[in-house]
Amino acid sequence: MSEKRASIGARRNPDTEAAVLDAATALLEEKGIAGVTMEAVARRARAGKATLYRWWPTRGALLLAVYKRQKQITAYPDTGSLEGDAAALLDTLFAHWARPEGAVFRHIIAAAQGDDEVREALEIYRQDRLDSLGAIFARARAKGEVSGAVPERDMARALMAMAWLHLLTDQLDADTGAMARALVRGWTR
Repeated sequence: MSEKRASIGARRNPDTEAAVLDAATALLEEKGIAGVTMEAVARRARAGKATLYRWWPTRGALLLAVYKRQKQITAYPDTGSLEGDAAALLDTLFAHWARPEGAVFRHIIAAAQGDDEVREALEIYRQDRLDSLGAIFARARAKGEVSGAVPERDMARALMAMAWLHLLTDQLDADTGAMARALVRGWTR
């Protein structure tokens, strides 16, 4: 077996980070989510377990890092209307989730049901996504598209819930335009 990579101090070694995420991805593909343990990833990546725990304090955090690396959706669409933005967002997510690497998120949600570390990491990710989604609704409010009756975060939760439900029930071929219309109709002026 080869030697472990040398540390470069307090900051992350990009080569080691890539090796760890590559190893976790390979283990996911080969053994499923249960096969992704910190020990197995460290061994496969030839990295120290202490390094993994320093960068990803839990297995759940590592799994979400793998998902975020694969996702590569950096911004939500701005189509000029809330309904258009919601439909475009759903189109983007569903297209990603329909690819083999997108299925990882479904497994993370499932694993969170019985693993506290995965559940905690998923909750941190969910809160971050709610903050990002809230921007879509704040933009619509600033343009006068929505009233102040429903808080942005609640609208973001509803959009997220609709998206996650379709992921978990494998209905990624749904009519996103109709979904967006039904969802935002009660919020728009």
